[in-house]
Amino acid sequence: MKITSGVLLLVAVTCASCEIQNSAHVKDKPLSSEEHFDGVEHNAQYDHEAFLGQNEAGQFDQLPPDESRRRLGIIVDKIDTDGDGFVSEPELTSWITSIQKQYIDEDVDRQWTHYQHGSDSDAMTFEHYKKVTFGDRQEDDDSEHGKMYANMLKRDKRRWEGADENGDGKLTLKEFISFVHPEESEHMHDIIVQETMDDVDKDQDGFISVGEYLGDFSQKDENGDVEPEWLETERQHFYSFRDKNQNGKMDPDEVKDWILPTGYDHAGMESRHLIHSADTDNDEKLTKEEILLKWELFVGSQATGWGEALQRHDEF
Repeated sequence: MKITSGVLLLVAVTCASCEIQNSAHVKDKPLSSEEHFDGVEHNAQYDHEAFLGQNEAGQFDQLPPDESRRRLGIIVDKIDTDGDGFVSEPELTSWITSIQKQYIDEDVDRQWTHYQHGSDSDAMTFEHYKKVTFGDRQEDDDSEHGKMYANMLKRDKRRWEGADENGDGKLTLKEFISFVHPEESEHMHDIIVQETMDDVDKDQDGFISVGEYLGDFSQKDENGDVEPEWLETERQHFYSFRDKNQNGKMDPDEVKDWILPTGYDHAGMESRHLIHSADTDNDEKLTKEEILLKWELFVGSQATGWGEALQRHDEF
């Protein structure tokens, strides 16, 4: 949904402050960097990234349709682990979960390698992280950019201290995972909530009002101001579901329920959605033929602009 958009990259992607600038998006990460719904419209790119992984989805987007279908067929054979000719919900959920884990592992490895380049240490200090991320910026810079830097540094320091479970001031690779992907570690969830409050609570009163929740999404046409239809739906969601104690605003506990709902199974929900969308005979499982018939739902493809031929993986 647009109102929960939020990975605002203000500096390098390796900066933790840039990973979740509005962590309302956490509930959709890391299945996809996309919002699952764009207003009230379903966003197919979310499905592509959830099914393939974010990197692989970008490659499939550049392939001709016949090649996309061919590669999809190979993937389907991998998902059908019992070899019965059907993709069941548990098999598809397991596949999406493995894609999710692969993304996190690769992202953490990429960032760890970037920061530890040339170092033989098995832990990283915050001073080293700050030097690589921000360079020689001065903390007493009173310019607009300087204030932004100070806020980002404060944010990163707070998250660093949360990830530093043994309190030695350094992060091991295991602790670094919590730093760059705090949504994966329960002990980091309160920090995610605080980051969301920092971003959304504009008047800094410790609550999120309906206006702050919705943000500025008004639009105009030739007849004057017109709200998108989905905006009123989201306003009602705020009062009916988000504001649980009905006091007209969300407190930190309600924000936590919003961005990190207990028991929400991202992979399972996406698996059920994909099966429902492609299951032509309504038997609650998918044949390869059903999946290939709906290939664009799973992998997508651009009609033009395929670009240069991509280097193919061994399995393809």
